[in-house]
Amino acid sequence: MNQTLELTKQLINRNSVTPEDAGCQKLLCSRLEPKGFTAEHMRFEDVDNIWLRRGTEAPLICFAGHTDVVPTGPIGEWNSDPFQAEIRDGLLYGRGAADMKASIAAFTIASERFVEDFPDHKGSIAYLITSDEEGPSINGTVKVIEALEARNEKIDWCLVGEPSSTNTLGDVVKNGRRGSINGYLTIRGQQGHVAYPHLAQNPVHLATPMLAELTAMQWDAGNQFFPPTTFQISNINSGTGATNVIPGQIDIICNFRFSTEVTEAELRERVEALLDKHELDYDIRWVLSGNPFLTPEGELVAAATESILEVTGTTTELSTSGGTSDGRFIAPTGAQVLELGPRNATIHQVNECVEVDDLQPLEEIYYRILKKLLS
Repeated sequence: MNQTLELTKQLINRNSVTPEDAGCQKLLCSRLEPKGFTAEHMRFEDVDNIWLRRGTEAPLICFAGHTDVVPTGPIGEWNSDPFQAEIRDGLLYGRGAADMKASIAAFTIASERFVEDFPDHKGSIAYLITSDEEGPSINGTVKVIEALEARNEKIDWCLVGEPSSTNTLGDVVKNGRRGSINGYLTIRGQQGHVAYPHLAQNPVHLATPMLAELTAMQWDAGNQFFPPTTFQISNINSGTGATNVIPGQIDIICNFRFSTEVTEAELRERVEALLDKHELDYDIRWVLSGNPFLTPEGELVAAATESILEVTGTTTELSTSGGTSDGRFIAPTGAQVLELGPRNATIHQVNECVEVDDLQPLEEIYYRILKKLLS
């Protein structure tokens, strides 16, 4: 029996739309505690987190992941119940199949096999599982890491089960991520009648020259690990809804995805200097989602790339592309962090799915990583 497939189906069948866990973590505990793992439940506000650990010695390898999933979108557009796992034409369908219940199942079965084969393995194995990755990410992994850091419990190597693969299993592994910072900008003018513009100040007109300059700016050239920093405006809102009213303010939301060549403080300073240069009446609030991180080649990268090559015959590409992940909370502790999981072609989409034939190879990859690092 394909145990990883069966466990993935059990996890998919739990309706764990963020921040709900829907019993996924209890299911993992029921499997791992009999194998010698000690479970520590960490609930922060409405978020369930679990820290499972087997062993007390270093080095510590941690499997990190999330049981929460994004909402389904229109149910009528799904070809089957998103919370009733179904196999069609070699694909396992269901919300969270790829992001990231398949990885969690593969982690779990690989760990069970490993501790049965190597009951006296060196070091320790841990799981950090949250139900707050797809949501605000404020009461999940970041809070667990704070608790671990407070008692000086250190992770040496961390495998995050995010779906990293592009075309085939293991072809891409994320060994870092760009930083992300959001800006919430308000530029004020003077509301008035469109027929009397001399009695008003249109904030849209005031903002336009600044925005043209802002969007044309080059922030850095990137480096061998990271592409150049990018800036994007994601929302603009102004006006009263009436055609004859000059608005009193314009609200803009923007985002930087930034490399290690620039700091979030430098980005803030350059934007605010530009706003001052254009003599705008503004307020801006910044929210840092995470700083960039990078895991250079070392024990974890070697174990992962060698295992992928042995199982799939694929030579892995190391990449820092894509969005953010909970790895941004773990890497600053000094841990080596990699993201390794199934193909990401359907994540967050209607009819999300994962290839059934990738499940056992993914489990085997995780097993071999454990064997290389702890046996």
